[in-house]
Amino acid sequence: MPPRGASAVVAATTVVLGLVPVLATAPAAHAAPQRLVVRAGESIQAAVNRAAPGDDIYVEPGVYRGSVQITVPRLTLRGAGPGTVIAPSAAGTENACARAGHGLCVTGTADHKANNVRLGYLTVAGFKKNGVNATLADRIEVRSLIARDNGQQGISLEQSVRGRFIGNESQNNGESGIFIANYVNAEGGALDTDGAVVRANRLVGNRIGLVLRRLRNLVVENNRITDNCGGVFVVGDEGRPQAGDLTVRRNLVAENNHYCVSPSNHGLPNIQGVGILLTGAADVLVEGNSVLGNASTGPTPKASPMAGGIVLYASNAPGTHNTGNTIRNNLALGNAPADLADRDVADRDPGSSGSAVNTFTGNRCHISEPTGWC
Repeated sequence: MPPRGASAVVAATTVVLGLVPVLATAPAAHAAPQRLVVRAGESIQAAVNRAAPGDDIYVEPGVYRGSVQITVPRLTLRGAGPGTVIAPSAAGTENACARAGHGLCVTGTADHKANNVRLGYLTVAGFKKNGVNATLADRIEVRSLIARDNGQQGISLEQSVRGRFIGNESQNNGESGIFIANYVNAEGGALDTDGAVVRANRLVGNRIGLVLRRLRNLVVENNRITDNCGGVFVVGDEGRPQAGDLTVRRNLVAENNHYCVSPSNHGLPNIQGVGILLTGAADVLVEGNSVLGNASTGPTPKASPMAGGIVLYASNAPGTHNTGNTIRNNLALGNAPADLADRDVADRDPGSSGSAVNTFTGNRCHISEPTGWC
C-alpha cells in the first residue's frame, strides 16, 4: 500500500470509452496523455469529446457512420489503415461538421488556432462536400489518409499555416484532390503558409489534382498527379501580396485528360489536358517535374485553352500577370497543344530564353509557345 502523503504517487484510474477500458492517470495539474481506443460500432465523436489536448485516439477497422468535429489541440486521430472508414450518417446532422456536409473537420478560431492536430491511416468517403475540412489550423498533419468519392474537395485547408500533407491518396472527388487556400469564399491577399508541405501524395480522378489558391511560401514535391482533368493549379488574383513565392518540384504530372465543364462562377474555362498551370502567380519555381501526356485535342469549343504541359495562363483579374516565375529542368513531353506555353503576356521576346517577365530554361520538351524554348 503506498504511503500516505507521497506526492510522487499517481493513482491509476480506468477510463471507459464505449466498452473499451483504457488505462489513464488520475486527474492532475499536468495529466499524462491518454490513448483512447474506438472499436467498430462505437462513436469516434464520443472519443473526441472525452479527449484532452495531447491525447491519441486509435480507431480500429470498421465503418463509422457520422462526421467528426475536432476542436481539441494537439490531438491525434488515427485508424488502422484503409479499413477504418468514416462515412456519412443517415441524418447528417450530428454536429457542425455534418451539417456543413463534411466528413472530418478540424476547426480553430482567429484567437485559438487548432494547433498540432494529426490525422491519418484511415479513409473518409462519400460526403456531400469535403472529406477533410480544416480551418484556422496551425501545424495540422494529414498523413496516409484516403479521401475518396466526396462531392467537393478530398482534403481542404483554409486560413491555416504550417500544414503537412504527406503520403495521402485523394481520388474521385468532385473538385480537388487537395485544396489549400487563404479563403475559400472571400477575397484577400495571398496567405504566407510559413512553410507548408505537400509531399508524396497520390491525386487521381479528381477535377483538379492540387489547387493552391492565394498562397505563398510552401513546397509541393514528389507527388503523383494523374488522370484528373487538370494536374496542379497555382492561382492568384489582384490581391496583395500576390500569390506565389512557392516551389513545385519533382512531381509526376501525367495524362490529366478527363474533360470537366467549369461552372460560370469559377471564372475559368473548361478543363482538360492541363499539367501544371500558373495564373496570376509571381516568383514560383517549377523545377525537375515530369509532365507527360497532358492533352486537349478536341475541336473548338471542346478544347481547353489552358491545355498543355506547363502553362502560364492569363488571370481573369484585370492587370494581374504571371511575373518572375522560373520554369527549369523539367521533362515535359507528349503534351498538347504544347509542352511549355506562356499565354499570358503579349510583349515577350520569342528569341529569348523566356518571356518578358518569366524564365524558361534547361527544360526537355518538343513544342513550346512561343517557339524556341525546347
